[in-house]
Amino acid sequence: MKFHLPLALLLLTGMAHAQTITTSGQPAQLNIRSAGAHSIRITLKPISYKEAAPYTPALAIRKEAAPEISIKELHGPLKKRVGNMQVNIRPKPLTVTIANNKGEKVQELSFQENGNITFPLDDHPILGLGEGGPKPATGANWRQLPVEFDRRGRLHHMLPRWQGDAYGSRNPVPLLVGTSGWALFVASPWVQVDLQNKEQGSFIPTPPAGQDGPQTQTNQHLNQGKGLPPASSFVPGLLDVFVFDAHDPLQFMQDVSTLTGPAVMPPKWALGYMQSHRTLEDDAQMTGIVDTFRAKQIPLDAVIYLGTGFAPRGWNTPQPSFDFNPEVFKRTPAAVINDLHNNHVKVVVHIVPWDRDKLPSLHGSIPLLSYEKPDAGHINTYWQQHLGLMNAGIDAFWPDEGDWFNLFERIKRHQLYYQGPLSTRPNVRPWSLHRNGFLGIAQWGGWVWSGDTESSWKTLETQIAVGINYSLSLSPFWGSDIGGFYPNEELTGELYARWFQFGVFCASFRSHGKTWWTRLPWGWGLHEMGPLEAKNNPLPSELNNPAIEPVVKKYDELRYQLLSYNYTLAWQARVTGLPLMRALWLHYPDDEQAAALGNQYLWGRDLLVAPVFQKGAATREVYLPAGTWYDWWTNTPATGHQTITRKVDLSIMPIYVRAGAIIPVDPIRQYTGQLTDTPLTIRIYRGANGDYTLYEDDGISQAYLKGTATLTHFSWNNAAKKLSINTLRSSTNQPAKRMFNIVLLPEGDSLQVKYTGVPVSFTF
Repeated sequence: MKFHLPLALLLLTGMAHAQTITTSGQPAQLNIRSAGAHSIRITLKPISYKEAAPYTPALAIRKEAAPEISIKELHGPLKKRVGNMQVNIRPKPLTVTIANNKGEKVQELSFQENGNITFPLDDHPILGLGEGGPKPATGANWRQLPVEFDRRGRLHHMLPRWQGDAYGSRNPVPLLVGTSGWALFVASPWVQVDLQNKEQGSFIPTPPAGQDGPQTQTNQHLNQGKGLPPASSFVPGLLDVFVFDAHDPLQFMQDVSTLTGPAVMPPKWALGYMQSHRTLEDDAQMTGIVDTFRAKQIPLDAVIYLGTGFAPRGWNTPQPSFDFNPEVFKRTPAAVINDLHNNHVKVVVHIVPWDRDKLPSLHGSIPLLSYEKPDAGHINTYWQQHLGLMNAGIDAFWPDEGDWFNLFERIKRHQLYYQGPLSTRPNVRPWSLHRNGFLGIAQWGGWVWSGDTESSWKTLETQIAVGINYSLSLSPFWGSDIGGFYPNEELTGELYARWFQFGVFCASFRSHGKTWWTRLPWGWGLHEMGPLEAKNNPLPSELNNPAIEPVVKKYDELRYQLLSYNYTLAWQARVTGLPLMRALWLHYPDDEQAAALGNQYLWGRDLLVAPVFQKGAATREVYLPAGTWYDWWTNTPATGHQTITRKVDLSIMPIYVRAGAIIPVDPIRQYTGQLTDTPLTIRIYRGANGDYTLYEDDGISQAYLKGTATLTHFSWNNAAKKLSINTLRSSTNQPAKRMFNIVLLPEGDSLQVKYTGVPVSFTF
């Protein structure tokens, strides 16, 4: 074949300038494939690596899409559409630029010769990165340090760790949320995240530290891989990054949910109040405390018992143990648990894992897959040791410790406490509360609390930012120890009440801490504080305070009034990926002031919560996004897109409702399963059109997985003052006829509506 000279020269020139793609000095292949509807997956791998992409349990098991770009060399700029994204690739250094359907730039990744990945930054906050925050420098007064909400400005070492002070445990997740409209998740390898430079960020691959065998309970202080992917998973030069278009934050959250597995529905009781216990006297005390809740009509759904060794006398023999403590249980444990069940509370026990001598690893599935061997580290083998507790009537577990497990084992532990209970009680939803977590645990019912924090006003302030960032990048369900774990002279009835108010608007609503009588709703009204379990304790002068219990009861009742709203939020977390606690950015992405706020948040779409975290506060500044907002307590309207000053006393935590919101309000129950003839109230807040879908199922079974639920849609036409009700889906466990009490606010006009499932409209 003959070429004309100009064409031959052109071809030779192009061949001469072809760039062989490399990574860590090895020939490499770049694969780019569609991930979610608004995200792509970029995998740069050595040619010698034969798998399509590296494994991580953070991703739901599903068939990978074929790469739409797969190249080993680059002859010049390459432009191609991948899914809903436009991808441009340039050589020297290998750079991938991503834009969305509208032509808006999403992000740009440059793969550097040193193995790092760089990406441009702007002046918008970066959120996410999992749970927790910086570790204060030695000698620093952490009570005086600013709260880290925006993650810019420092090198994030991304070391999982136990931490006290204001932040609690650090569970890092390399998921960055750029509030200017992008998000990045590094699935592999483990990386440090450098955000020190104002104009450029970097992912720095971090090989696991060398170690002889897995970390154990005794050597976990060495940080030789605890909480990190196993060393065997690290392949030099293997890089796997997801890029999300976050110009519409709701689409971003949906994609994260799709990729990591939709959240499972919790049992409805898990949305009620939980009372944690520490040093126990005997079983009469256990049942007596529940009797006190019922006598005082303070709503309660679960009691949680700490294990012996973490307190002088707990529910079991010294941890780790599956045996009930004979010093506590004067009657058979099954009889005591039955009495608690008859008083309508669930029983949750604190449990810690064996060390490596009895639990060498955590792996496998329940039930066993065909290729699995039931060795000592298989989760099905370990689960068998829990059966005695299940047979005695234990409802749920609080898996503590296990910090020495690697990342894959930590996620596997969530799987253990989801699949294990289901294998024993196949149609009863499991629930567990963990110290450790990572992206992907939502598919295993992952709930995490922030660990052992100090009791302080700074901690309360910081926990707001911690919860928001966790909810953006780890799972929808989070909470903290109400009152803080470590008591001191800063712990007062006022601090406990303010923390309790915040706890009402966290998924995990639980009081817990040392010197535990001060975490009882009536504890600050007593003349003694019970077992002193810490070196520093509250001042005795803070006791005999009758003002705290009524405030706590009021907010506990508010939690139960919002039961239908909160349960619908749990369903929304499943179908949309949106968490219960939401950064203002999620619904107001174009409001730069809203995006930067880490001391207030949205609870669902329609409620704005501003916890009070200053001692003796008489006012609280609250930023209201655009629109009209109503004060929850007074129904007074306020114009948004401004900061207002709300007067507060101890009984008031500012809560605002968006105009156009439709809020279901339940009658006050003493426990979530209590039956009542009082109709559900539907509040409509005038000032804008609105719509709301109420989700209902039995709250217990797995039938929701088959679509057994009722969806009732409410639509409000503000100009016509017209409400329409329509059933989108109906299950057999909902009554054919029911009453709704419709209230129009701020006027307070009300209508009683008998709804039969047939579409109906009416006008005020």
